[in-house]
This record gives sequence, structure tokens and C-alpha cells, in this order.
Amino acid sequence: MSFSNINTILLDGFGDTCLLFLLTLLMSLPLGLVIMLGSTCRFKPLKYVTRTFVWIIRGTPLMLQLFLVFYVPGMFMGINPFTANFPSPESGRFVAALVAFVINYACYFSEIYRGGIESIPKGQYEACQVLGMSKSEAFFKVILMQVIKRIVAPMSNEIITLVKDTSLARTIMVAEIFYKYETEIGVKGIIWPLFYIGVFFLAFVGILTILFNFIEKKLSYYKI
Repeated sequence: MSFSNINTILLDGFGDTCLLFLLTLLMSLPLGLVIMLGSTCRFKPLKYVTRTFVWIIRGTPLMLQLFLVFYVPGMFMGINPFTANFPSPESGRFVAALVAFVINYACYFSEIYRGGIESIPKGQYEACQVLGMSKSEAFFKVILMQVIKRIVAPMSNEIITLVKDTSLARTIMVAEIFYKYETEIGVKGIIWPLFYIGVFFLAFVGILTILFNFIEKKLSYYKI
């Protein structure tokens, strides 16, 4: 197998890895905010149900969640919807992986949001009321920037972890970079592309690290 063939195979797999990462991030960030609102609402049944759900998701391995999302619906419906209702089995497996990743990371992001909001002293809300601000004005003009600054570091940690967690999608045969290696290159006994894969991930994480460092510097004008 030539270097160009190996390069083409790995780049194809890395494309799916990047797509899974980007879609998970775009969907889990707003969903995490919704879950956070549920876990902090005053309606206690919703609050306890949401927090229990978050506890279960955070307390179980992502690999197990991938298996549950992909296989359990088929056990109850008699046919797996992720392989029967999509143009190809590969696209169905990708959607199943995406659902599992979005739910998992939304729960983690919700706790980061909650921690950031709850870290703001209540005195600041009271001071805003004294100044005649409404709750929405207080949140968007005073609280929000402080929350964003406080959650940048933990959010960047989770996002970088997401990059590496995409490799777990191979457990349900999603054609990400490791699955491409295992099924098309590794079976031929070729080992060195693993180091090539490592370079892909290092470069990806390096770009994200530079981006988050830039964001932190931009927010450093606001001292906490």
C-alpha cells in the first residue's frame, strides 16, 4: 500500500472525525444551556429529573452510551432505525454516534454553565437592582461577561477532550480516522500510520489551544 493511498484513507477518516466534532459542538453548546436551565429551575420535579439525567450521563462511559443509543431502539422496535431509515448504514451509524456525543457533552457543558453562573456573588444582582436594572439588563450587561470569562478554561478542556473522544465512535463502526486505519490499513500489518494519526490530533488540539489562549487574552482586560 503506497503512502498516497494511506494518506487518502486517513484524510477521508479525519474528515468524518472533524465533522463529528463540529456537529457535536454546535448542537451540544445550546442544548447544554437548556439542560442547565432545567437543572436550576424552581419547578422541583423538572429540576430533580434533569439533575438525575445529568448524573447518569456523567456517571456512565461514553462508549456504553454509544452502544445504548445505537442498539437499544432496535431491541424495542424490532428493527434498528439507524440502519433502516437512512440512505446508507454508514450515515445511520454516524447519526447514532452524533446523538450520543451531543447528549453526553451537553450534560457536561450544562454543569460548566451552572458553575459559572452560580460563582457570581448574589451581591452583584442586588447591586444591579439598586441601580434600577431589570433582570435581563443585569444578566447581559454585568453578569454574562464574567460568566464567559470564568467558563473559558473548563469549556476549552471539555472541547479538547471531545476531539480525542471522537475515536470512540469506531465502536459502532463509524468511519472516523481510527476505524479507517483498523479496517483498511491495520489489517495489512502496517503500524507507522498510527504516528501519522497522532500528528493529525496534535495539530487539531494545537489549533484549538491557540484559539482558546487568544480568547482568554481578549477577556483578560476584565479582572476577576
